[in-house]
Amino acid sequence: MPLALQAQQEFTKNQCVTGLRAAVGILEKWAASSEQACRILRISRSTYTRARQHDPAWAVALDADQMQRISFVLNIHATLRLIFDNPQNVYGFVSMSNDNEFFNGRSPLEIMSQGDMISLYETFRRIDALRGAQW
Repeated sequence: MPLALQAQQEFTKNQCVTGLRAAVGILEKWAASSEQACRILRISRSTYTRARQHDPAWAVALDADQMQRISFVLNIHATLRLIFDNPQNVYGFVSMSNDNEFFNGRSPLEIMSQGDMISLYETFRRIDALRGAQW
């Protein structure tokens, strides 16, 4: 079910944990600090720490905004995997300074780390545009 439709429903704690752990794993591979990851996902430091521990008994409830942020991280990662063949670019691109007008010499990670949804969405849009018609 598309996230836009699912956002109107409540997510199960299992869906929340699974999505959060995937997003945290990607953010770690992007070399995001814990502070950056918490701002991007709009989660507390303790939630971030618990997500990294992979405790199978842990459950968490996230709101639709947090799940949408997770979706953007996952979709940025999927787009980068389509664009690049080598892991260095897949995982390093978001940390590299970018001279695109929107980024203005900053890295996508710096922009996303501002913590607002618009920065995350606009970063996704710019990266997604790089793939052209590769779907």
